[in-house]
Amino acid sequence: MQLLQRTKLFAPFLPLLLCSAFCFNFIISQQVLSAEQKTEKKEKPEGKPKENKRYEYRAEHDPNGIGKFYLGREIAHVMGHPAAIWLERPEREKEEKLSLLIKLLELKPGMKVADIGAGSGVLTLQMAPLVAPNGKVVAVDIQKEMLVRLQNRLSRTGIKNVELHLGDNNSPRLKPNSVDVVLMVDVYHEFEFPYEMILNISRALKPGGRIALVEYRMEDPRVPIKLVHKMSEKQSIKEMTQPAFSLEHTKTIDKLPRQHLMIFTRK
Repeated sequence: MQLLQRTKLFAPFLPLLLCSAFCFNFIISQQVLSAEQKTEKKEKPEGKPKENKRYEYRAEHDPNGIGKFYLGREIAHVMGHPAAIWLERPEREKEEKLSLLIKLLELKPGMKVADIGAGSGVLTLQMAPLVAPNGKVVAVDIQKEMLVRLQNRLSRTGIKNVELHLGDNNSPRLKPNSVDVVLMVDVYHEFEFPYEMILNISRALKPGGRIALVEYRMEDPRVPIKLVHKMSEKQSIKEMTQPAFSLEHTKTIDKLPRQHLMIFTRK
């Protein structure tokens, strides 16, 4: 009887109580949902979305490329260390005029030069004597086998001012403001992460330092190289002068038989 009387007593307030309970539950559920969404945002890796925006992947692509595109250009497969002997072929001097390339770099004693994608060191060995005795060449590669091969060659030549350096696919791992000249010969087009690589390379340059980018000329159909292993001057400049790099295209030297020699200077 008492329970019935109490129920009658609270009956006028029942709709208000139900409404309050509903509103309370709704507010709590919204707070939980908001917290979950914030947690998802925090836990979501930042690198992947940025990569997806910067790079494009296509199912249909050149078989000599990896299906990954940067600013409209497909990235080529990396030449593996078993092909090092091709880099050392005797006819390369006649085909590419490597001695002329080295001369055009205008290296001076005391300079610190980074040979990015040095491979077995064909160019490293030519540059080292030019910056001696106080300068040195940092030979950078992502393949340990290439660096081992270069070390063996250095042992036979007696050259002492070469530092072997293992990089990775998005950074050469060089100290900031540490090098005067960076040389990249027929390697940039194979970078899996070209944006990240050039960002880190540009930071390694001293102010006023230079990048010498050498790539087979896309504009010349007579150059006997697979298409994804060539680059046009226009595309090269587009990629190398992204705002974050603080690089300026200084000049292009087309004195080599098959390649562009493009100079970019750190502002």
